Formats: sequence, C-alpha cells, structure tokens
Amino acid sequence: MSALPESGRAWHLVARPHGWPKPEDFALREAPVGEPAEGRVLVRNHYFSVDPYMRGRMNDVKSYVPPFRLDQPMDGGAVGEVIASNAEGFAVGDHVLHGLGWREYAEVGAAHAVKVDASKAPLSAYLGVLGMPGLTAYAGLFEVASFKEGDAVFVSGAAGAVGSQVGQMAKLKGASRVIGSAGSDEKVKRLVEEYGFDAAFNYKNGPVGEQLKQAAPDGIDVYFDNVGGDHLEAAISSLNVHGRATICGMIAQYNATEPTPAPRNLALVIGKRLRLQGMLVNDHSALQPQFVEEVSGWLASGALKYDETKVESIDKGVDAFLGLLRGENTGKMVVSLTG
Repeated sequence: MSALPESGRAWHLVARPHGWPKPEDFALREAPVGEPAEGRVLVRNHYFSVDPYMRGRMNDVKSYVPPFRLDQPMDGGAVGEVIASNAEGFAVGDHVLHGLGWREYAEVGAAHAVKVDASKAPLSAYLGVLGMPGLTAYAGLFEVASFKEGDAVFVSGAAGAVGSQVGQMAKLKGASRVIGSAGSDEKVKRLVEEYGFDAAFNYKNGPVGEQLKQAAPDGIDVYFDNVGGDHLEAAISSLNVHGRATICGMIAQYNATEPTPAPRNLALVIGKRLRLQGMLVNDHSALQPQFVEEVSGWLASGALKYDETKVESIDKGVDAFLGLLRGENTGKMVVSLTG
C-alpha cells in the first residue's frame, strides 16, 4: 500500500456572514492526515458539492441541520476513493459517497459511506443527478406535489441542479406543459432547446407574474419553488384550483439582511384550495432505490439530460460557492480535486 499523505487542506468558516458571504469569512487550512480509526475509512475526495442550503448553515440559528462551527472544517456531499480502510466491507480503491466535503481527505465512519459504481455514471453525477439534488427533484415532484399526468408545471431556478431535473421528469411523466424561469437568456434557451421545457423566461426581463401568465395562459397545476419571493407570489396567482406547490428553497432571500415581504396574495390559497408544502429531502430516503433505478434508466437511454459546472481545485471552493449564490452555474456546481 502506498504511503498516506501527511496532511490535507480543508475549508473552515471563520466568521458568520452578514448578508452576502465574503471570501474573508472563510480560510483554507492544512491539517494532519493519519490512518483511519476502527470502523472508518480514509477517502481522497475527487469532488465535493456546493449547495444553496449551505448558506443557511453559516448562520448561528437553530434549523433542520446544525450550523457550521467556526474554525472547524465545513461539511457537505463528497465523492472519492478509499485510500485506507479499517472497516469491514470497504477496500482500498472503492469509490464512496459521503458527507465530509470541503476538504481533500476525509476520515469517514463506515456507516456514513455509501459505495457508488464509477462504471455506471461519472463520479460527480452521484453529487447531482443521481444524488441529493436528483432525489430532491424526484421526491418533490412526485411525492410532495402529487404530480399526475396532464398537469401543467412551473419550476423556478429551472437551470439549476434540482430545477432542471424537475422539468424533465415532469415531461417524461406526461406533463401537459412545463415552464421554467432562469436568470439569463442563455439559460432560458438551454431550458427549451436542451431540456425540452415548453416555455421559459428570464426573470430579470420583467415582472415574474406577467411573464408567467404569458407562458402559462391556462394556469399551472404544480409549482416547484426554489426561489420564493416574487416567484411564489406569481405562482399563487397562476395556480389553478387544487394546485400544489413544493416549497424546496428560497434562494432569493438567503442573503437578505431585512425580512422579505411575504407573497401579498396569500388569501388566494383559500379560494383556490391550494396546497403549499415544504420539503426536506432527508424525509424521502425510502424513495432512494426507486429513484436510482428509474433515473439510471432515463440517463442510459438519453431521455434525461444533465449539466455540471465544474470548478477545478480546492483553492477555488469558496469561489464556486459564491458563484452558485450568484447563479453562475448551469446544472450542478461541483468542485473537482482531481486536476
């Protein structure tokens, strides 16, 4: 067995951001690397994930997931190769998905590592289309929003890792119409030409409510919300009677320093008998086998397409995260450590 590295680098949160995070809120620090303890494996990370939900973990508030601790390595989804094992069932050379990202080397408990097959899909796909974002799209559309054939669906943040999958999955399951919003004309073009959305619009080009009404003159039945704010208000106006909304994310207000105004038309929820339901992907882990089987089939046949925005080198980890918050990614944003 080759010698283990003596040390590795990891990103630490060193200050709690106020509003938009700044590079000086983070520090890349070196720490020793050693043999894994009993029941654990040492993983050389190939990719780690940056995700919008991580912005909330930078605040010192009680939430569904604990906040990042100051002056400690941050964590998040990662995939890599086992380089030393002290755990039954894991061998050197195995590829695993785990939760200790934002670092070059991770010592992971065997119970928190899942083997993945690099021959079935590129390793980075297990952080996106075959990972947490893909399952979020699948569960949020089919289980939370109770999607049924013939529904008209609107997706905000539609060019991101989750939204791009929601729209395609809806089309594959017989949606009557799929509309997406995104933040650039280039992304809008991709939604229609690459992902098969029926219509899409750039939310920066005019009021969201007006653009949505033009794109969905007969209204919508399902709204998948990644943005909140004016998008949620627009969707409530356009939802048909008994419409359903999956409230997955509210990236529009993650960096707000003042309370954002709630949708001003919430009273419509009563007359239209709307259902607005929040979701956390961890509640839907029972769907995982069905999700992997169905989505793997769609990927193999070419029916489902996905994009990744890869940022090379751990040094650029924070740049990748800040770029994600600014909408600079198309599809899943990952940091590659293999270059």
